[in-house]
Amino acid sequence: MGKKTPLFQSHLDASAKMVDFAGWDMPIHYGSQIEEHKIVRSDAGMFDVSHMTVVDVTGDDARAYLRNLLANDIGKLKIQGKALYSCILNDEGGVVDDLIVYFLNDSFYRVIINSSTRDKDIAWLNQQAAGLPNLTLSERDNVAMIAVQGPNAREKVFTLFADEQRTQIESLGRFMAVDMGDYFVGRTGYTGEDGFEILVSVAQAARCWKQLLDVGVKPCGLGARDTLRLEAGMSLYGTDMDETTSPLISGLAWTLAMSDEREFIGKQALQDEQNNGVSQQLVGLVLKDKGVLRNHLKVITVSGDGEITSGSFSPTLGKSVALARIPSGVVGEVEVEIRNKLLKAQIVKIPFVRQGKSCI
Repeated sequence: MGKKTPLFQSHLDASAKMVDFAGWDMPIHYGSQIEEHKIVRSDAGMFDVSHMTVVDVTGDDARAYLRNLLANDIGKLKIQGKALYSCILNDEGGVVDDLIVYFLNDSFYRVIINSSTRDKDIAWLNQQAAGLPNLTLSERDNVAMIAVQGPNAREKVFTLFADEQRTQIESLGRFMAVDMGDYFVGRTGYTGEDGFEILVSVAQAARCWKQLLDVGVKPCGLGARDTLRLEAGMSLYGTDMDETTSPLISGLAWTLAMSDEREFIGKQALQDEQNNGVSQQLVGLVLKDKGVLRNHLKVITVSGDGEITSGSFSPTLGKSVALARIPSGVVGEVEVEIRNKLLKAQIVKIPFVRQGKSCI
């Protein structure tokens, strides 16, 4: 038996197929992964992401702590509620985890990290906090998290709130959040669609889920979440990057704030990698032949072999797509080895899909 989110019974009531995910009992689908994927692209779906880890970073040392910890610079955050995506790196420049951090004030930041890396992340956060007396790290085990995503997600979420709260949420720009006491609402997500990620107290989670059901938001499982994020070109920790790979070879160079004098953990290793020449790149692939691209398949290029990091069938495109790590500089067509056959695939710009529309 795994750990259970506050919405476990809600999933059973909806006839979800439950699976183990990083030690949690989570819904993989509620009958059809494909239909759930399409619902998010065309209307509104919701995901239980209460297994994610929420850590509040507070105190006078919070800003300095995060500027050293993160490869992106929270110094950019000037507006209350503004969010930033970043990686945490080790000394060798490998990715310890990726996360979102919300700026609430100069001494209060909210960090959301992955469930599968919780124990090692907390240990790493605590290790880097040593010697900072004016710093507190607080895990928020008293909240649940619901992601509502899709072109109609915002309008349906608005119906949950009274006029004053609704006005606050309506005014949120992308990658912004508002703290309203019982609810913390961020205009963020992991699907390539607009929507919100809602933190709500454990006591109110099932009620919030039911309210969303009542206004037509469909429950969706982790299966659809994975194909949606892949179409959107969003990396998955442990699959597309980990402690042995740097952001420079994981399609995450855009998250690095390298140009200023700020020092952060792993910066020197990244500078050395740049100086020596970055040897690999993360690219998008679209399969031209019949078949399905899967994780860990070999990719054969004119400059050497690579590997698919995330691969699946794209319900939106009706084609098989993948993220792959291959030698730097390769463009055009490559071959993928599938069951002892070499099938042709085209390198394309990531993402594959944006807001329900093909980018290919």
